[in-house]
Amino acid sequence: MKHRLLLLLLLLSTGAAYAQVTYFGDLIGKGFQQATVVQPSDYEGSVTCTIIRKTAPEKSARAVLYVHGFNDYFFQEEMARRYSEAGYNFYAVDLRKCGRSWLGHQKIGNVRDLSEYYADIDTALTVIQGEGNEKVLLSGHSLGGLVVTLYAGERAGREKFDAVLLNSPMFALNVKSGLKKTALPLLLKRAEKHPETSFDLDINPLYGESLHVTAHGEWSYSLGLKPFVAPPVNLGWIRAVLNGQERLTQGITINKPVLVLHSAKSIDEKKWSDAFFTGDAVLNVDDVARQAQNIIGQYSIQAVQGGMHDLILSRQPVRDEVYSTIFNWAKRAVK
Repeated sequence: MKHRLLLLLLLLSTGAAYAQVTYFGDLIGKGFQQATVVQPSDYEGSVTCTIIRKTAPEKSARAVLYVHGFNDYFFQEEMARRYSEAGYNFYAVDLRKCGRSWLGHQKIGNVRDLSEYYADIDTALTVIQGEGNEKVLLSGHSLGGLVVTLYAGERAGREKFDAVLLNSPMFALNVKSGLKKTALPLLLKRAEKHPETSFDLDINPLYGESLHVTAHGEWSYSLGLKPFVAPPVNLGWIRAVLNGQERLTQGITINKPVLVLHSAKSIDEKKWSDAFFTGDAVLNVDDVARQAQNIIGQYSIQAVQGGMHDLILSRQPVRDEVYSTIFNWAKRAVK
């Protein structure tokens, strides 16, 4: 009995064990399922992540894992359908303290080091492999794109994925250069002792309005889980993100093929206009393109004309082009 216990602990510590998860009907319905996974507690208490899946209509050993961004959760039914039609079993993970995984005692999105998310990605990838998937595309959007990039570098030599797709990764905060040199260093210093101090990112709520069906957009999702006005973060979050971006600046080696997609231009409108449908209203795309070149390995960068921040939520002709680009690349990358 003692030897069995030691073996179990060893398997768990190396990530080799596969824990069976129990799926239930997801809030989206339409054949989507979700499973809640309890993770080790942290500085706020108990922690969970949520795995969402929809299997391809025909038996497949290929899968994609999607990691959402800041002030976000998985809701993109069309994305799942496109992957399913291309022969991929679709999976997404709502990271701890986000979307389906948020618990009442937690501050939404609270994180002090982006590596806290690695356990959620590890868990999802282990489940995906345990369900018979032999080839896996790891995909991240915005903050999720930054997290996936760092994760892929940290897991070099131990990858449970075969290629990396980054959709408008948050490789730099969209702040003016003067503030980067003056305000951000002061915030970082204060964050060391006061990580819970609240800070408003001042993300333009018009971006959310450009997406949601009740405003100017075409997408239906929960405004409780993804509100127009992003909730304030804290200085611990700022420090975690800036530290992650600095690690990328120093160069990150990724052993698998990487595709970085971003909009061809940024939008900085203060009032509503249809210009929000034509560019990235969250990030500076020049920063994204420049920072992407700090990936060491086999990578390609492509600007998408007319793409919005979340490229797969752009107007249909644009997102059709995005999917075509993704699947053409994946045919070569996910072998």
